[in-house]
Formats: sequence, C-alpha cells, structure tokens
Amino acid sequence: MLNALKRRLLALLGAAFSVGLALLIMGAFLVFYPDSPLPEEWNPMRTLDVREPITGMTPWKLTQALATGEQCLAALESGALFSSKPDFAHNAQCNIRSQVALRGVADAGMSEVNTRCQVALRIAMWMQHGIQPAAEQHFGQSVTRLHHLSSYSCRQIRTSAGTGARMSTHATADAIDITGFTLSDGRKITLLQDWNSSDPAASAFLRDVRDSACDWFRVTLGPDYNALHADHFHLQHTGWGLCR
Repeated sequence: MLNALKRRLLALLGAAFSVGLALLIMGAFLVFYPDSPLPEEWNPMRTLDVREPITGMTPWKLTQALATGEQCLAALESGALFSSKPDFAHNAQCNIRSQVALRGVADAGMSEVNTRCQVALRIAMWMQHGIQPAAEQHFGQSVTRLHHLSSYSCRQIRTSAGTGARMSTHATADAIDITGFTLSDGRKITLLQDWNSSDPAASAFLRDVRDSACDWFRVTLGPDYNALHADHFHLQHTGWGLCR
C-alpha cells in the first residue's frame, strides 16, 4: 500500500514537472521567437514603446527603461523629438545626468529644454496616454504645444515659508514645471487662468491631466498644493508618490 502511494506521488510530481517545463518552453518561445504571436506591448524583452497601448507589462517596461541612460534613450526614440547631450555638472549638487535637449513629445511641440532623459520619457508617456486623450475627450481636438518653466535650476527648494535648506530636484533636472497647453485650434489653456475657469471643459481638462500626471511621475504638485504652484504643475522623476 505504501509503495503504491509513493508511486502515485512520484507520478504526480513527474506530471507537474512536465507541465511546468512545457509552460516554461512555451513562455520562452513566446518571448524569444522572432515570429512570436505575443503582442510587443506584452513582451517583457521588448523595449518600451511610448506609442503602444498600456498593458499590465507597461509599468515593468517603464521601470526598466528608466534604469539607465542607454535604455531610456532607446525608449524615448519612440515618442519624442530630442537630441542626446553630454552629461553636465556645475558642481556636486547641480548637474544633469543622461542629459537630453527635448523639443517635443507625442505630436506636441515645446520650446527646447535641457533635462534628464528620465524626465523626458515620463513627459512623453504622460502626453501620449494622459494629455492627448483628455484633450480629445474635453475639446474634441489634440494638444499641439506644451508650455513649461524649464527643468534645470541650480537652487534650493522653495517653500511657503521661504527658501529651504535642501537642494531642489530642479538642481539635478529631476523635475519640470508645466504651465499650460495649446490646442490644435490655437486656444491656450493655462493653469493660472483656467484652473478655476468659468469654462467647465477647461478646468476639467486641467484636473484630468493633473490626475494622469500622477500615474507617470513620482511627485505631482499643482494649484491644490499651495500658492507657489498656482501657475504650474511641478512634476518629479524622483519622490514617494505625492499627488496634490
């Protein structure tokens, strides 16, 4: 009786091993085979493409793309107009690593800004998957231009009580300040004029793009945070998930 139970247990283990091995081989086939039927946006071995639909694999692919300058640049190619630049260092506290000169994201132009590739990639994802869909929803048109107050600034953090002791994330170009958007019909939507606009579409649009920024940046601060941000969204590549 005992021997029969052992044989049955071994048979079950053997079957489980065979199934597991088959699944592993099938998974490897789906990932590595050139003609794999697995959609590229689901393939963990494919570089993040800004234009692809969002899937359960997107957060992992974005994390991988943000890990190094080389991987970030490869992903940024799919959704931005930019030039790669040498790293910049003013001093130990003020520098731009993985520097790019960004001129546009997801069919929207912008005045050229020097920033980190990681910030640029987050902006591209935000524009593609947050801003443009919100513009179509509220205005039936796209955003053609993104307006900003720059990214790099060698300075200490600003607070409601004055200048703080620690350096701002702008000192390493890990943040960018966005002031507004221009629509395809030429209308300009700004935080200063339209956050509490009498036009419900404009104010709803700005709140939607604020909320979607929280999906792509570690820190998003706007007019609801404090008076210092009445005219812009402060968006950070680094941080602990603050969304205000």
